[in-house]
Amino acid sequence: MGVRLRAVLAGIAATGLAVTLAGCGEAGGGNDGGGDGGGDSESRSIGLLLPENSTTRYEAFDRPGIEGKIKELCEDCTISYSNATEDTALQKQQFDALLTQGVDVIILDAVDAGVTESWVAEAADQGVPVVAYDRLAEGEIDAYISYDNFRVGQLQGEAMLEALGDDAEGARVIMINGSPTDPNAAMFKAGAHDVLDDVVEIVYEQDIDGWDPAEANSTVSTAIQALGTDGFDAVYSANDGMAAGIVTALGNAGVGEIPVGGQDAELAGLQRIIAGEQAFTIYKALIPQAETTAEVAVRLLEGEDFADLTPDSVDSPTDDGVPSALLTPVAVTAENIADTVLADGFYEVSDICTPEYAEACAELGLD
Repeated sequence: MGVRLRAVLAGIAATGLAVTLAGCGEAGGGNDGGGDGGGDSESRSIGLLLPENSTTRYEAFDRPGIEGKIKELCEDCTISYSNATEDTALQKQQFDALLTQGVDVIILDAVDAGVTESWVAEAADQGVPVVAYDRLAEGEIDAYISYDNFRVGQLQGEAMLEALGDDAEGARVIMINGSPTDPNAAMFKAGAHDVLDDVVEIVYEQDIDGWDPAEANSTVSTAIQALGTDGFDAVYSANDGMAAGIVTALGNAGVGEIPVGGQDAELAGLQRIIAGEQAFTIYKALIPQAETTAEVAVRLLEGEDFADLTPDSVDSPTDDGVPSALLTPVAVTAENIADTVLADGFYEVSDICTPEYAEACAELGLD
């Protein structure tokens, strides 16, 4: 995949808006100055908007990674943080509140990237740069920090074929894709199809609103009723959260062990891999992603060049040549957990190998 990538996707009271001072542990009320994009030495602030909290990564890794790096680079900056809990209207209120509050830069991980063009334009009118985090927000954003998400999907497809082994040719696969409002989900799906379509038969496929594990569970239960318990050989899950619901559905239906894939390297997903309930996940080093985003935001606030941090270029449906950093994902199986998530310190052995998984960990040499 080249560095140039085209995405595959065609009120001021904001509930839940929390403000945290990034220096000295004091409570702050935001930036009283105007959003001139450069801030001032006495009061400078960065807004951080994340899309949901049902996926553990956002509160466990993304938020602390971004906030910690901002604090390191800009001791006098305040951080105004909100999580939209998969509610686009709420996120719009939160975005508007940041502009009214007078933040200098906004980091946006959009619930629905297809509706943000007017938001970004409004911010630009007030001189406030917007950095798109993880999901490619539409509009003339200043930078985009994520992963090569088409490659994520390809890795999922490749790992699925590896898990199927000699039975891969002609295998029957159920595909449970991510939220249709998330451009990353479309790219994961496209990448997976790129690998799978010439080898396996997709016997059932469904997008899941909001990446909801409960809906994934219900959808797979419906698929099992339609196909029969022996009517498929593997299940592709776009992320680990939905894989949890899928594994439960398979167990409830009495389906024997079959490959189930995921993504995000969630702790529970890794434990299912250790236990043999999930075949693989995709590891994206979230802390480097978060810290790069924070550094880009601080440089924008300071009016400094950040080209060395964004060596790639991405086209969105509304803007070409967005300065970007596309980090490299890695497929994780039971065989390489030690060399990936553990080697990077993403998790410790003690996090994964709780008493329930101690025996399985010992068999893999993770004790």
